[in-house]
Amino acid sequence: MRGLGFDMLFKIITFFLIGMAVLAMFGKVKIPGQKRLASARCSRCGRFKIGKGPCPCTKGVR
Repeated sequence: MRGLGFDMLFKIITFFLIGMAVLAMFGKVKIPGQKRLASARCSRCGRFKIGKGPCPCTKGVR
């Protein structure tokens, strides 16, 4: 009967560590289009540029 508690604790710890390893693998996966999203930001203010025009932070400043 005493071994039953140890077996259950061992299984819980094992499944927890396997779950953490799976989450770590998913964390390293590169998302497609991530590079394009980074280049869509304004270099001055960091906001996303919408459309083909200039960023609103540069409007009126010439």
